[in-house]
Amino acid sequence: MLRRCDLNLLIDIAVAFWGTLCDMSPYLLFGFLMAGVLSVLISPELIQKHLGKGGIASILKASFFGVPLPLCSCSVIPVATSLRRHGASKGATTAFLLSTPQTGVDSIMATLALLGPVFAIFRPLAAFVSGLIGGSIVEWTDSDVMESEVKECTDECCSADAKGSKLKRIIRYGFVVLPRDIAKPLLLGLVIAGGIAALVPETFFAEFLGVGILSMLVMMLLGIPVYVCATASIPVAAAMMLKGVTPGAALVFLMTGPATNAAAIAALWKIMGKKTTLIYMAIVAGTALGSGLLLDFFFDFAGLSSSQTMGWMLPQSFKVFCALLLIVILFAAIIEQYRSRESCCCADAGTNHEH
Repeated sequence: MLRRCDLNLLIDIAVAFWGTLCDMSPYLLFGFLMAGVLSVLISPELIQKHLGKGGIASILKASFFGVPLPLCSCSVIPVATSLRRHGASKGATTAFLLSTPQTGVDSIMATLALLGPVFAIFRPLAAFVSGLIGGSIVEWTDSDVMESEVKECTDECCSADAKGSKLKRIIRYGFVVLPRDIAKPLLLGLVIAGGIAALVPETFFAEFLGVGILSMLVMMLLGIPVYVCATASIPVAAAMMLKGVTPGAALVFLMTGPATNAAAIAALWKIMGKKTTLIYMAIVAGTALGSGLLLDFFFDFAGLSSSQTMGWMLPQSFKVFCALLLIVILFAAIIEQYRSRESCCCADAGTNHEH
């Protein structure tokens, strides 16, 4: 049997989980809808048309496209591969790879919900600037030679042959395909945030990490090797800020976690080559630290505290309704993902049996 203290701890985690879910769910649902709209309006062909040429204009467009683009995380690398195959320069491709995973229309809305308007504006701007700087450096320093090919994306989110009316495609992508991609990491992020809220003392991070560059370096080392998707990283960052992490250090985690992980780095090495991959990593680290220092300076200069800017208030009954709806959508997405894998396994087993 659970001891009383263990039961109280689980209750505290559950309460923090539910509170964070209620705060972010209205904005996240709206972000899902906007992602669905963008998935219909912005096709792979349109991206390739505008990014297929070299020069600063393509890098600028690639950075701009990447900020709101509703691509599932699995498709960032394959879409970048497709861009390269259709003639996009290494600079434009690198800009796209830098700005896309750091944020998106759904994560911008979730950032607004949990971290407030300052973060909601600053985060996509930082992603845009990192793409612009990284793409420009690669364009000027790395020879534009095609590397070995990587298998192209065949997922629904990358398909140019989507069927059905525009409304149906918007709803399907926004409330089925995209949730299917982020459901598990988002729920895990909420559980981690609940655990931090319940277990970590109020001033722990401030006393342990301090402020300034050291705390940002620690957050960067935390974020680089482990994949945390742009939306799932938000509740974790919010929970750490409530325990003493500065806004700048939280931003470093929000930038490095989604932009880097071992699998992405390996794929980049194959697509873009050694030199471009090293530049990519250096730009992620450098722009994250620079953005974090700038954000902390802004908070100090404006006399703001993180608690003053975190979250926007909505009626509690509306937030509860949205939270319940989001739970249904996420669990439906997980069930569909499981069924898809089961059907694939059954099909593969049948094929192998025939042979």
